[in-house]
Amino acid sequence: MLSAKNIISYKAPANHLSDRVILITGAGDGIGKAAALACAKAGATVILAGRTTAKLEAVYTSILADNLAKPSIYPIDLEGATEEDYLALSASIEQQFGRLDGLLHNAGILGQRTPLNNYSMELWNKVLQINLTSQFQMTQCLMNVLEKSTDASIVFTTSSVGKIGRAFWGAYAVSKFAIEGMVQTWASEIEDLGSVRINSINPGGTRTNMRAQAFPAENPYSLATAEDIMPAYLYLLGPDSIEVNGQSIDAQIR
Repeated sequence: MLSAKNIISYKAPANHLSDRVILITGAGDGIGKAAALACAKAGATVILAGRTTAKLEAVYTSILADNLAKPSIYPIDLEGATEEDYLALSASIEQQFGRLDGLLHNAGILGQRTPLNNYSMELWNKVLQINLTSQFQMTQCLMNVLEKSTDASIVFTTSSVGKIGRAFWGAYAVSKFAIEGMVQTWASEIEDLGSVRINSINPGGTRTNMRAQAFPAENPYSLATAEDIMPAYLYLLGPDSIEVNGQSIDAQIR
């Protein structure tokens, strides 16, 4: 495994992700969009998953405009999706591609910035459903096509508030603590059993709409862009990280 500094400055070889099929959730905006474009430029065939079809179509058009591998669009609402929906996604991937080489769980919501004493139960359930339960269900249902790859990488998204608890981060922080635990548990269970590895990545403070929602007074130009943090994503989704399993990796130096 590369050092933290080397991961952050990682330079992917040409066609680093050639012939790989990678599904990215929340691919219509922010970090998900940047990851989709970066993976496509590195040679991958990208499956663009998300709730808003118009945003996914815009990313699709950008990829085609660069004469890259034709992506696929798969609209899905993580709040309402069921096991049957994820199994249908798995069947569609198997039929179209035969396997899945990468799965980036990028989609998530912030919820309320408020004391837990005041937290809305309805919103609590929504945040945990989107940020945790849906990601567990999707991964479980896609494991069949991931195991058909000779080198499959699953990447969950964590956060610094999922490592050390901070006031007012509510269900978002709790969901990220749970992601950390799920990655460690699942990675331990699959260690040396096949071709799948599972890790998480902490994007750090990044110039996204979610960050602006969490810190409305912050100067966005003081933050890294989504494109700036792509080296860590390309490393984890590519073959150079084949021996890395169960790790939580920072995309920026803190």
